[in-house]
Amino acid sequence: MKSKNKVKVIPLGGLGEIGKNITAIEYDNEIIVIDCGLAFPDAEMYGVDLVIPDITYLVNNREKVKGFVLTHGHEDHIGALPYVLKQLNVPVYGTRLTIGLVKSKLEEHKILSDCTLYEIKPGEEVKTENFRVEFIRTCHSIADSCALAIHTPEGVIVHTGDFKIEYMPIDGEGIDLQYFAKLGKKRVLLLMADSTNAERPGYTISERIIGENLTRIFGNAKGRVIIATFASNINRIQQIVNSSLFYGRKVAFSGRSMEKISIIAAELGYLKLPKDQLISVDDIDKYPSNKVTIITTGSQGEPMAALSRIAYSTHRKITVEKGDFVIISASPIPGNEKLISKLIDELFKKGAEVIYNTLEEVHVSGHACQEELKLMHTLIKPKFFMPVHGEYRHLKKHGMLAESLGMDQKNIFIQETGDVLELTRNSAKKSTRVTCGAVMIDGLGIGDVGNIVLRDRRHLSQDGILTVVVTIDKASFNILSGPDIITRGFIYMKESGDLINDAREVVKVELNKCMENKVKDWFTIKSSIKYSLGGFLYSKTGRRPIILPIIMEI
Repeated sequence: MKSKNKVKVIPLGGLGEIGKNITAIEYDNEIIVIDCGLAFPDAEMYGVDLVIPDITYLVNNREKVKGFVLTHGHEDHIGALPYVLKQLNVPVYGTRLTIGLVKSKLEEHKILSDCTLYEIKPGEEVKTENFRVEFIRTCHSIADSCALAIHTPEGVIVHTGDFKIEYMPIDGEGIDLQYFAKLGKKRVLLLMADSTNAERPGYTISERIIGENLTRIFGNAKGRVIIATFASNINRIQQIVNSSLFYGRKVAFSGRSMEKISIIAAELGYLKLPKDQLISVDDIDKYPSNKVTIITTGSQGEPMAALSRIAYSTHRKITVEKGDFVIISASPIPGNEKLISKLIDELFKKGAEVIYNTLEEVHVSGHACQEELKLMHTLIKPKFFMPVHGEYRHLKKHGMLAESLGMDQKNIFIQETGDVLELTRNSAKKSTRVTCGAVMIDGLGIGDVGNIVLRDRRHLSQDGILTVVVTIDKASFNILSGPDIITRGFIYMKESGDLINDAREVVKVELNKCMENKVKDWFTIKSSIKYSLGGFLYSKTGRRPIILPIIMEI
């Protein structure tokens, strides 16, 4: 008898956005989950530290979830695991470096001993009752990156993960194009491919070109080299180390994530740096300036990252010296351009020479451009296609690229997070939606900051807050003291005495009205104060501060 079950592809993050990558694949009584990443807050998320996916669907189906399979060790693919595994403790599968980075995160959250992690080599597979997941070696800006071939009863789903086609890989481990071609000769039901650079024509240049450029640029440096890059870009860090060793420079790491990831990468053999060439930040003054390289975090101008603290003279151990050679080996993430521009200005003011991507080619993307995407499509020849990993325009452009290669538009699915794609051997269709969204991490709070809290924070940032305090006699219902008015972020009270005095009178009038009408319900009194005072302040200032009436009863 023919099975009526369908394979369900359920993206819970990573579509229509950069980051927060997580996708569930479901068949019958089993679910496997690809990646579990976080995103960084945008400018409107005041006070929010991190954003993780809403896994309500997985929690509600926890008995089906068999594990997480990870494509690589970047934050947007593994960063949410410490939070998610507290709710859904299932096995995690990944390559050696990826699992090493996950272990470090879980240890920091003090849950490592409670979790089950498995190291999988490229070429090996994970099996469940309905799924067989193969790990296929790819190239990206972090070592041990893999694509996944998920064998289901209805056909094979290929998920590329983040990838580029690198012909001269730094670690000597190239993308396994032969295996992708082998899959293409069989029957691939669905391709899910990285869309980050789907707008960019041509090919992504080789990481080795960046290494050659860095070595040439290092030759012009007369003092210390301070170079900022992403801490997880192990291949780039290796290139920087190679350039430093070529000129006899000692290497120091600065920044918490840079120090931690470099230690893990070195211990696992992914970063090759002789121990006698590694020095502590505490010891950099013991060596001539032209014999020191400092590799640091802060390539996005983050205010608390090491490079920003160095530039603004708040770093405890490193200050900018005249003659320092600062290299920013990264491209700005959209929205960070102003932060980076200010940082570069500050470094120039301090007397440093600054090199960044506009002046020299010191960064290359780890994602495939259009010609590489075309090669992947041509090798795999999928029946259906679903672009992933990107904002809507990236997904749309990737869909158009697939169509230009001859794929029927009906077989291309531009999905949104939460949309369910149902697959059988011969069909694919959009189905229902599941619960999805963003859970905000603020300090130790997980999910306790929502849209209402963000709205209030936005309101506070724009118009400030005004507190009205009044004390009322419980028996006679007379005003004993006040109303007193305290403001924060609204106006400076010493310079606006008349306005504050007039505001007090407005409150008094409103309180007297309530007393005359024998209104003793605190909620009604507070609402009356907020309404009348809000209207008065807007008429005088054009602003609407948050008004908090506090009534004390004696």
